[in-house]
Amino acid sequence: MAKPIILLLAALSILYTASPANAATTSSPSSSANIEFIEASCSATLYPALCVQSLSRYATSIQRNRSQLIKTAFSVSLDEAQSTKAIFASKLNGVKPGGMAVVKDCIEQIGDAVDQLRESIEELKSIGQAKGSGQDLRRLHISNAQTWTSAALTDISTCTDAVAGEARDGGLETSVRARVDGVAQVTSNALALLNKFGTEL
Repeated sequence: MAKPIILLLAALSILYTASPANAATTSSPSSSANIEFIEASCSATLYPALCVQSLSRYATSIQRNRSQLIKTAFSVSLDEAQSTKAIFASKLNGVKPGGMAVVKDCIEQIGDAVDQLRESIEELKSIGQAKGSGQDLRRLHISNAQTWTSAALTDISTCTDAVAGEARDGGLETSVRARVDGVAQVTSNALALLNKFGTEL
C-alpha cells in the first residue's frame, strides 16, 4: 500500500511545481532580491549608502533591470536638483546682502544643471529607441549622457564651493548647504552607475 501512496504524492508534487500559479510565484523577483540588486549596483558609486537609500524606495519598479536602475537614478538626481533650486529661490529674502550674489549665481548654476540632467535623461531614452540600430549609435547616446551629466556636476560643484565660502559669514543655513551637497552626491552616483553599467543598456 505504501508504494501507490508514494507514487501519488510524487505525481501531485510534479503537478504543483508545474502549475501556472506556482510558476508565477517562483519566477517573480522578491522584494529582498530587488534590494540586494540595488545594493550590489550601488557598490560602484562614491556614495553607496545614499545610493541605496535614494533608490530602494523604487525597488519594485527597478526590480533587477539595469536600464531602469540608471533611469531611476537620473530621475532622483533631477528631482533633487529641481527642489534645491526652488529652496534657494525661497531663501533670497533671508540672505545677507553680501551673500545675495552667491545665491543668485547658485540658482542659475543649479538651473543649468537641471537642464543638463534633462538632456541626459533624453539621451537615456534614445538609447532604448536605438536598440537594433547598431552599437555605435547606442555608444553615442551613452557618451552624450555622460557629457551632459559631467557638465551638471561641474555647475553643482561651482555652487557648492561658493556656498561653502559664503557659509563662513553665516549667510546661508546649514540645511541649504547640505541640499547642494546632496544634489552633487546623487548626481555623482547616477553618473557612476551609467559609467559602470551603460554598456548593458
